[in-house]
Amino acid sequence: MTRGALITIEGIDGTGKTTLAAALEARLRDQGLEVRLLREPGGVRVAERVRELVTDPELHITPRAEALLYAAARAQLVEEAIAPLLNQGLWVLLDRFVDSSLAYQGAGRGLGLEAVRAINDFGTGELVPDRTLLLLLDLKLARQRSRSRGRPADRLEREEQEFFERIVEGYQQLAAADPGRIRSIDAGGSPEEVLQAAWEAVADLI
Repeated sequence: MTRGALITIEGIDGTGKTTLAAALEARLRDQGLEVRLLREPGGVRVAERVRELVTDPELHITPRAEALLYAAARAQLVEEAIAPLLNQGLWVLLDRFVDSSLAYQGAGRGLGLEAVRAINDFGTGELVPDRTLLLLLDLKLARQRSRSRGRPADRLEREEQEFFERIVEGYQQLAAADPGRIRSIDAGGSPEEVLQAAWEAVADLI
């Protein structure tokens, strides 16, 4: 049986990852592919419980503990859901993966990309996406979009501007280092334009 493909969608909050994920899932299904859409942290019960912890604004979580919690949730998701689905030949479309931790905890929290990469390599068995779609948008606009959702900001969303500036720089560093896997997409266009750019970025995998 042919192994499935893992496509991840990355970017700071407010860039439209969830909207693109749903649209791309529908487009892939129209091509006759079996697709599962999952999110991080979450996707399975244990990881969803971890999500409750890391997003709770009432909790103080240290940077190293935060990185380890995300890696633990990811380890559970890979073993329980992603790896079995890929082995069955299904495509997995994932809203965030290891690159999020590299950008948020490695760059944003200042833990360093390699330290965060090491714990995630252990947690995922060094699973690497077949393609990563990095949504890029002016930081101020992305933050405005994120705040306009009409729900209380979670623990990370309450961070200062400088935190998100470091995250953007981290994502840009990752994209420059791995342009074959990570395809940068302008998220400032219409949903249809963003979907078309994403489709062109994954078309060679189909």
